[in-house]
Amino acid sequence: MNTTQNQQKNHSIDFKVEGGSKLSGEITTNTSKNGAMGLLCASLLNKGQTILHGIPRIEEVGRILEVMSSIGIKVDWIDTRSLRIQPPKDFNLDNIDQNSASKTRTIIMFLGSLIHFFKSFSLPHSAGCTLGKRSISTHLYGLEKMGVKIKVTENSYIIKVGKLKPTEIVMFEAGDTPTENLLLAAARIPGKTVIKFASSNYMVQDVCFFLQKLGVRIDGVGTSTLTIHGVREIDMNVEHYNSEDPIESMMFLSSAVTTNSSITIRSCPIDFLELELLKLEKMGLKFKLSKKYLSQNNHTKLVDITTFPSSLKALDDKITCGPYPDINIDNLPFFVPVATQAKGVTLIHDWVYEVRAIYFLEMRRLGGKINIADPHRVFIEGATELKAAQIVCPPALRPAVIVLIGMLAAKGTSILRNVYSIKRGYEDIASRLNSLGANVSILNEN
Repeated sequence: MNTTQNQQKNHSIDFKVEGGSKLSGEITTNTSKNGAMGLLCASLLNKGQTILHGIPRIEEVGRILEVMSSIGIKVDWIDTRSLRIQPPKDFNLDNIDQNSASKTRTIIMFLGSLIHFFKSFSLPHSAGCTLGKRSISTHLYGLEKMGVKIKVTENSYIIKVGKLKPTEIVMFEAGDTPTENLLLAAARIPGKTVIKFASSNYMVQDVCFFLQKLGVRIDGVGTSTLTIHGVREIDMNVEHYNSEDPIESMMFLSSAVTTNSSITIRSCPIDFLELELLKLEKMGLKFKLSKKYLSQNNHTKLVDITTFPSSLKALDDKITCGPYPDINIDNLPFFVPVATQAKGVTLIHDWVYEVRAIYFLEMRRLGGKINIADPHRVFIEGATELKAAQIVCPPALRPAVIVLIGMLAAKGTSILRNVYSIKRGYEDIASRLNSLGANVSILNEN
């Protein structure tokens, strides 16, 4: 498959933001980045044709499609957001696109699928956001129980596949990506595999829905215990709709709240936003919800959220995150710009990553009053009038976006340099924000 998405290599794309204006109007939540990545990796299990709808045209998807094409998978866009995937008779891992593979940590989810096709193989180290050490122990321990041995070298994972067997796994940590990886591994191991302390987050559920269409029975979807009744072969033509992205819904919520604006955000996956909304409500946010309706996948419950200008106050309790149904780990950073506009002192505790909270300090350049207690905790004093600045984009997706949100609220002209990390996860974010009345222009784009 030809692609023109690998824009990071030759030049920096920047955003110019004329901030300080209110947002207004309506926006529809896009389908999920993380859901798309899990579904693309799951499609490797199927010897038949897979059609996936609702795949966002973002850099992260571009990288994984380049890897898929390089190992012999035929991938075609059949419309603007739908992909047709046809696996080869034999994967050719010798031709794997090392450069693209090294740019996305999603590559580690190839393990769960490829163990069903090779007795031994290697994959490059995964990358993605720069967020400190990202342990892969949970992947390794779970796959080892199924009969897979993995050696980690300086540049790659060396995999040897023994006799695969169903088993009971207690997850070392309730992570989204390791849960998906173990699901893919268990799907084609005949018999019953039980995964305890599994993540039940939105992207995990979507992979479960997809595997069920492929004939794999999965009990406990949406809970922390998954029971997978694996099958020996998967060979069928299947279509599946990727679900909407609660992280993008939260990004628009944060943008509206930080700029004290009234907007309507459509197609919000409410089951994965309820606690975030409760925290915002207790901070003083006024909003209303529509009646629930179903996504095109016929599983995910959606609502439309309308925000109203509000007077915010800091919570007495800290704001932190955790595995679903807690505040989503990727949604926690969006409380940072909100907290700059809340009267009082907000403690935000990002316990998952060693260095992500340090990136929150970039909001100081916009006038945010932020003090760091340690690499996981920051105190934010508000309400603060934000000011324009020129900032180099943090090399992590969510911290990069909260700087952009701060710029929307900051009066004057701001420049956000090298926005590749934002483009990894958000499709046409400048034009979509502009449709709400923002003024974001793209500099240096070919």
